Amino acid sequence: MSRVVVCGSLNMDVVVQSARRPAAGETLLGGKVSFLPGGKGLNQAIASARLGFPTTMRGAVGNDAFGRTLRKFLTENGINQGGARVVDGPATGVALIQVAEGDNAITVASGANMHFTAAMVPQIPSPSIVWVAQFETPVAVTETIFGRARAVGARTILNMAPFVPHPARLLKKVDIVVLNEIELSQAVGIDLDAGSALGKIVAACEKLRALGPSTVVATLGRRGAVVVSAEGTTHVPGFKAKVVDTTGAGDCFVGALAARLAAGASPAEAARYANAAAACSVERLGAAPSMPTAREVAARLARA
Repeated sequence: MSRVVVCGSLNMDVVVQSARRPAAGETLLGGKVSFLPGGKGLNQAIASARLGFPTTMRGAVGNDAFGRTLRKFLTENGINQGGARVVDGPATGVALIQVAEGDNAITVASGANMHFTAAMVPQIPSPSIVWVAQFETPVAVTETIFGRARAVGARTILNMAPFVPHPARLLKKVDIVVLNEIELSQAVGIDLDAGSALGKIVAACEKLRALGPSTVVATLGRRGAVVVSAEGTTHVPGFKAKVVDTTGAGDCFVGALAARLAAGASPAEAARYANAAAACSVERLGAAPSMPTAREVAARLARA
């Protein structure tokens, strides 16, 4: 049976909500703090699992209270906590997230995430698995895992976030790359932002696709997403949403995309479903806790 395996980060998100972000050297009073499970890997795994798809999480946490909370959260969402290995010494990863005016700014202390190793991932020779990774764990480990996956004919999805230097050979082990405009700009050296013309974004996707991936998916926030492959280019419109917190929206998209691809959907079909899931997620506070269920996504699609 097809399933999704997410290899990546697990963080405790310390979310501070305020009317605005403080200027350098300024202290603001009146903020509200929440401690919420997060990390790109955990977020993506939860997104896939809540949509009803068999999902496994592989990563590392510290031997501390945050680590225990994250492992319990995985279990509560139907994911075996054994995939989150406990390492002694480094603390569990922490993300400090400032939320103001419906947007966010994030600082990450990686901690145990950078102690994740390929040895923590059992070699499962199955072509039916969809493997997912990001750039919040060691790049060399992702390359090794993807190499194993491709050797047995499995599909690989790389979320190039946050963008970090990586060997060119890594992209030759990737089937689908997912990234936003900023990460796409960093990956190919073309200036892009949220207002860039779709034609310019597509050209950047083609440039990235030439480096190895068969498909490049650029997420464009309210504008939806662009899917670029050998079959052509598809612009998948976004869904209207009452934005509360955009934290984790991109991770929701990746997890939903992986789940739908594993279920047999085409990249364009999966991207439309992922857009609907992400629209649901931004209407709630937090990253992993905001991931929608299959019923909620179906309702959003039905209203479109």
